[in-house]
This record gives sequence, structure tokens and C-alpha cells, in this order.
Amino acid sequence: MASSTSRPPRRLPSAPFGNRQATTFITPGLNRLGIPAAVLALSVTLTGCGELHSGTADDPSSAAVGVLDAGAASGAPGTTQPKPRPTPADTEATAVSVPAQLPGLGPQTLAEIPKKARQVVLVTGRGKDSPKSQVVLYRRTSAGWEPGATWPAHNALKGWTDDHRAGDLHSPIGVFTLTDAGGLLADPGTKLPYDQSRDFTIGGTGFEGEPLAGSFDYVVAINYNRKAGATPLDWTRPLGTDKGGGIWLHVDHGGPTQGCVSLAQKHMKELLLTLDPDQHPVIVMGDADSLKR
Repeated sequence: MASSTSRPPRRLPSAPFGNRQATTFITPGLNRLGIPAAVLALSVTLTGCGELHSGTADDPSSAAVGVLDAGAASGAPGTTQPKPRPTPADTEATAVSVPAQLPGLGPQTLAEIPKKARQVVLVTGRGKDSPKSQVVLYRRTSAGWEPGATWPAHNALKGWTDDHRAGDLHSPIGVFTLTDAGGLLADPGTKLPYDQSRDFTIGGTGFEGEPLAGSFDYVVAINYNRKAGATPLDWTRPLGTDKGGGIWLHVDHGGPTQGCVSLAQKHMKELLLTLDPDQHPVIVMGDADSLKR
């Protein structure tokens, strides 16, 4: 499902964890990226999502939060008996269940999440070789990790890898910080530094013949092999160019990506309104089996 190119004015949606104020990148001397569009007949003026980009689509899925119902006290037949005052244990049992740890994650993955992180974007792939995944937003509270919105997403064409390489058509497995955003469209009101630039223009078609236009209307840079605190367009690769880069969260366009995670445009907008640098947000991403390690 391709992103719409028309952008009528609309009221901003409420963020799952509150409204956000806008900040803006000022990046003097930023040069356009001179990368040839050699993959999938792309006509791209930048690189992102695994260096040269491909497409993504929606895959419906859902998650539920369990609620424990306290049973009513019953009296003798034909009589009315008042309910006893709830004890602290009763109150706890009737509250919405909030997991103490992020569900579906094993000890190795949990150990990689910074202790100061209070927002997590959890991306769980359907399978090691699948391009489809689910995204759930979590925030840390005094009771545990509270789930927010759940969205369908796409990842790379060939699924997931622990050893991402440039052009391998896999998304990297791991825990990565989220510090910087940008896009072709104006800042919708995020607290993250936001770089609006025409260099987020993309053309061509994806793996399933879907148009890629609009895929970079909104992006959040995933800090895999990049310099945090810079525009997503920054080309710095601390691990070397062979390890790839340009891995982003971005707008879904109806097919698998080359390495990024993609969401419907309205969900990307919600995500931008949710992420707060003061909450030290991170993304935890990988196939379900790998995340259980």
C-alpha cells in the first residue's frame, strides 16, 4: 500500500504517551549524498534503510493486555451481603497487568537495554526469514513496562541477521538508541531533533513493484552504525561501510525493505509525537526466536 502524496491539513493525533514539542536540526554545511541509484531501479536523492532503499507494507496483528477480574462475594440465598473492603493484594490483583519485564525477551536481550531507557519500541519479526513484523510501544512505569499502541510493520526482504552487511537485505538484530529524526515533510511536533530536507526525496519501485515515493516523509534514525546526534542523512559509519547503515524507521510503502522497519504514515506520525529524548528511547528489534535469547 503506497504512501499518499497528497497532504491535506489535519489535526495532529494525540501521542500514546502525551503531546510533544518540536525541535529542529541546524546542520551547517550538510552535503547531499552522492549515491548511485542502482538497486531496484530506484531514483533516490539520498541513502537510507540499508544504504539504498526498498519497500514495505502493512500486516495486521494484535496484542492484548490481560485484566484480572475480582470475583464478587456471594451471600446466603435470599440475602444481600456487602462486599468486604479490598485489601492491598485485592487492589493489585484487579489492576491491569503490567509486565515487570518486556514480554518475549530473553536475558541476553534484556541485558542490552540501557537501565535509563524508559521508552522502548519493540519490533518482533514473524520469523527469521520473514519481512513482516509487529511493533509495540512500551513505557516504563513504577509498576513495570506498560504497553501502548500495537502496529503492523515490515522489515527487510530476507528477514533478520546478527551480522548485518551492506546490501545483504536483512535487518540487524539488536538494541539501538533512537535520538534523531527527519523527513521530507515538516516536523509534526516531535521532541526529537528533526531535519526537514528535500534530500529525503525517493522515487522508483520496491520489491513488489510498489512506488517508493513518500517513504521518507517521516523517518527516525536507528542508531546502528551511525553517529548519534546527527541528521539521519549523515553518512558517518563508525563500524565501516561494509557493516551497512542508513537503517531507519520510516513510512511503509507496501513491500519489504532493504534493512529498515516501516510503519503506516499515521503510525510514524504517532511515533514521532511519542518519542522523548528525556526518556532515552531505544528500539529492540529482531525475529521472535532471536529476541528470546
